[in-house]
Amino acid sequence: MTWLLEFLSGNAAIQTLIVLGVVCSAGLALGKLRWMGISLGVAFVFFVGILAGTVGLEADKQMIAFAETFGLGIFIYALGLHVGPNFFSQFRHEGLQLNLWALLLVAIGTVTALLLRMAFHCGIPETVGILCGATTNTPALGAAQQALQQKGMPTESIALGTAVTYPLGVLGVILAMVLVRKVLVGQRHLQTAKTDEDNHTFIGCYVVTNDAIDGRTVLDVARLAKDKFIISRLWRGKKVIVPVSTTVLRKNDNLVVVTEKHNEEHLAMLFGRRLDNDWNADNVDWNHIDTKIESRILVVSRKVLNGKRLGQLQLRHAYGVNVSRVFRGDLKLLATDDLRLQYGDRVTVVGTPKGIEHVESFFGNAVQTLNEPEVGSIFLGLVAGLLLGSIPFFVPGMSSPIRLGLAGGTILMGILVGALGPRLHFISYTTSSASLMLRKMGLSLYLAGLGLEAGKAFVPTLLRPEGLLWIGFGAVVTIVPVVVVMAMALLSKRMDYGTICGLVCGGMANPMALTYANDTIEGDTATVSYAAVYPLSMFVRIVVAQMLIGFLV
Repeated sequence: MTWLLEFLSGNAAIQTLIVLGVVCSAGLALGKLRWMGISLGVAFVFFVGILAGTVGLEADKQMIAFAETFGLGIFIYALGLHVGPNFFSQFRHEGLQLNLWALLLVAIGTVTALLLRMAFHCGIPETVGILCGATTNTPALGAAQQALQQKGMPTESIALGTAVTYPLGVLGVILAMVLVRKVLVGQRHLQTAKTDEDNHTFIGCYVVTNDAIDGRTVLDVARLAKDKFIISRLWRGKKVIVPVSTTVLRKNDNLVVVTEKHNEEHLAMLFGRRLDNDWNADNVDWNHIDTKIESRILVVSRKVLNGKRLGQLQLRHAYGVNVSRVFRGDLKLLATDDLRLQYGDRVTVVGTPKGIEHVESFFGNAVQTLNEPEVGSIFLGLVAGLLLGSIPFFVPGMSSPIRLGLAGGTILMGILVGALGPRLHFISYTTSSASLMLRKMGLSLYLAGLGLEAGKAFVPTLLRPEGLLWIGFGAVVTIVPVVVVMAMALLSKRMDYGTICGLVCGGMANPMALTYANDTIEGDTATVSYAAVYPLSMFVRIVVAQMLIGFLV
């Protein structure tokens, strides 16, 4: 074994890689274990890192610092790309209300931490570390560490504050949900409506009986209507037509119309009568409805189409086909003329077999090319996020400027690229599996390095009187805001229990608690509300952590 010891001691990079590999692999394996329906997932890497640091496992400090920085940057940027496409649309309907509740949760938690800090005379670095651990928000911890480093101060205490409070930060949200459910939740709140927030389309069948539109073109009718819709098929007797804007509608025409669910009744009044046919099931075989018209899903794999509006392409006139829906990840979108295509979109095309063959080459439909994510654009976006995070913002009352830092800059850039990249013809496409791998690998590297850094002083800190104080401090910061917000939201009678659970899990950046909520509550309302509030809540906590360091240190 002498050769192995010599090999490890003589190469700091390989030694660090082996230590990180052991910590990450052990933590991810243990994270799959469940106890009472709860698993810590990737968070277990943090605790294995602490254990490794406690027993004296060491690695090169500079290499560990690089792994932490790289891991956090990749995780945050990939997360921003993942939520970016739907981030701004989440503010429609209930999204704004949910985010206001989440911001209230952040505010109550921050105020509670500051009050306890004054009561128990804790330092600001320790308080911020406790706040980050109690809210299981490692990106905020990364931002706070950077803020301390800019002031030339050590970061060990802030990491220790997170380390001793993180476990209860995970479990405290679950305990609060159980407590609220036992005390305040009635059967009515547990009845969650089935939602399909990812499906923004509805397919209806209508008969033209309205004299006012008899003899008018599709374009004229579209201008009369307040709602957006697409007529994908038209039956006139035994004849089937793929309508274009100049097609004239006649009485007794049967129309297959793609629109949004809330427009269903409006269009029934516009056209005259709605048929009871259900065309929204996933197993509808559209190609057996009429052999002369074909429906096919094609993939947008030509990069030149990225960011193009559907209306610019003139597909009806050029190829005689209609695009009725666009599938973007898990989203089903109405194919309106102002919808911008993105590289990797799947479009539903309706037309003659010959017309579809022609438009297939126009879209590309090269599925194999989508198996290769745009890795270069990920690094470019990461660099842009780091530069954005380094821009100083001068806030009155602060001795030094505030910066978004690594965490804030990269998540903001990821969101902007994910949401607005197609408008600038910037391709940031990545497969779902690649995105998940980047996020999980990046977070694992960061948590492993963070655990190794905090592990050396973890047990001595825990055994000191302030260690127990920090644990109690963190438990209050976790449980009190969650219970208060859940109780207020329930008493407002505007949301069901599942939606509220997802709201607090997202506001506390706690995916482990979300897993528990999904296992114990029927429906997917918890997941929907979690996704709606998670990005903004995380971003605000990152800024708050830096502001506390900037104003009070």
